[in-house]
Amino acid sequence: MQRGASDGSNNKIGERRLAVLSSHLQPHSISLSPSMATSSDEKAAALSTTPSDSPTIFDKIISKEIPSNIVYEDEKALAFRDISPQAPTHIIIIPKVKDGLTRLSNAEERHVEILGHLLYVAKLVAKQEGLDDGFRIVINDGPLGCQSVYHLHVHILGGRQMNWPPG
Repeated sequence: MQRGASDGSNNKIGERRLAVLSSHLQPHSISLSPSMATSSDEKAAALSTTPSDSPTIFDKIISKEIPSNIVYEDEKALAFRDISPQAPTHIIIIPKVKDGLTRLSNAEERHVEILGHLLYVAKLVAKQEGLDDGFRIVINDGPLGCQSVYHLHVHILGGRQMNWPPG
């Protein structure tokens, strides 16, 4: 999971990254690290992650190797509740076939249909979740965009008043 030398600094970053990634997998009562994931942990995980086309935790969720609380599924997309929610409603939508979409900035013309479908699924899920008064869609892209899992994913955040600017 971690890169570089094994000094204390890199070890702490590796532990924080593990905590952040495990937050997408484990119920709150189970943690792979003693500390809870914070926004600085998310930043550290994003900055220490190496983008690649390798299988991710989301691939394991799609294949049902890792359990998740699925709220929507069709032939192209899967939506599940985030284990470390940042709002009363926090759902992640992923394409079932990555097809090179590790991040939004890798999108090509061939991805137009799936990108549109992910946004349409976001609308369906928001309605299903009762987010009639509004919600936020977030797509993190790259290290400075705080992306820590390199499988394109859309966050739906709702159930509370959002702030602006988002941060």
